[in-house]
Amino acid sequence: MEITAALVKQLRDATGVGMMDCKKALAETNGDMEAAVDWLRTRGLAKAAKKADRVAAEGLVGVATNGTTAAAVEVNSETDFVALNQQFQSIVSNVAKLALDADGDVVKLGEMPFPGSGHSVSAELTEAIAKIGENMNLRRTQTVSVTDGVVESYVHNAVKPGLGKIAILVALESTGDKAALSSLGKQLAMHIAAAQPQAIAPEELDQDVVARERAIILEQVKESGKSAEIAEKMVEGRMRKYFEEVTLLSQVFVVDGETKVADVLKNAEKEVGAPIKLTKFVRFALGEGIEKVETDFAAEVAATAGVK
Repeated sequence: MEITAALVKQLRDATGVGMMDCKKALAETNGDMEAAVDWLRTRGLAKAAKKADRVAAEGLVGVATNGTTAAAVEVNSETDFVALNQQFQSIVSNVAKLALDADGDVVKLGEMPFPGSGHSVSAELTEAIAKIGENMNLRRTQTVSVTDGVVESYVHNAVKPGLGKIAILVALESTGDKAALSSLGKQLAMHIAAAQPQAIAPEELDQDVVARERAIILEQVKESGKSAEIAEKMVEGRMRKYFEEVTLLSQVFVVDGETKVADVLKNAEKEVGAPIKLTKFVRFALGEGIEKVETDFAAEVAATAGVK
């Protein structure tokens, strides 16, 4: 029997399982829809699909480095208990290593062969959902690299090396002393973890975000009743302060509490023995931007127990 796209879609809509798994299930069962559903269920795939609508905002971020390239990944789960699960930790560690060759493409990463499994990263997560009993997803990945210099990583709240709640990558281009560069990179990574910059410099900020910030400040200034000329100066002054707060080079270095990061880099050039350029940074904080559903735990337990 021909396995049409419409048939695959029908099975996917019925089970929530991925297209490739649905196609395989139909091929294995000669297009029999009920048998295909059973085929998926016996492999834990349909069971996993039932959990796919649950919010997964916990889990782990992971980092891996290889020479002058480093990668960060975020793999989410429903509860923070899963972060302590050794199987889950092993998955995130392996995914981080694979991400070194994914060029920041999360779809490409999901399709890459998972070590020792004979299937993809996405399929490995699907199997883990069935075994561990929680929804999980590969949310994002980023890489940084340099031609000549160092890349450094830092993981905050680490549960084991390279795995934790906040992951930082820093890329420093320089022909200078690599040991001194590495030390600087580690300090900058810890600064980024604490100070949460949004970009290296103002021109790299999301311009829609900048425009929205300016509009908010302008409305605030208008309400003060100042003249148009004074109001404009007030807006520009507050925007400068905003840029200082959210761009890395303008922030005050948390290590000494007084020097701008741009000056820290300039001062470090003497020790390194060459110019230094901070070309890129990545900051992954677990679950940031995911809307978490607040639940009444006592009510949830009562409902499970059938108590009205």
